[in-house]
Amino acid sequence: MNLVSHKMGKALAVELAPVRVNVVSPGTIWREGQEGTPRGEHFKEYEQLALAGRVGREEEIAETVLYLMSSAFTTGSTLFPDGGYTLL
Repeated sequence: MNLVSHKMGKALAVELAPVRVNVVSPGTIWREGQEGTPRGEHFKEYEQLALAGRVGREEEIAETVLYLMSSAFTTGSTLFPDGGYTLL
């Protein structure tokens, strides 16, 4: 995620209040059919770096979005469902 997306989310949250605006910045996500591809090889490197020890799944990103949709008091936030990768 770049700084522009983060700042844009905050600016939109202020401008559009009381409408809630949040940003989801996922890490590397596994999709079926990526075995044996160059991207699949990238996943092996990512798994060694992420604190969770694995790449994410599409369902986990969907769960993050559903959380933000259900949390009426969360706005102007950026969530990083990335297995702890951004902490390193």
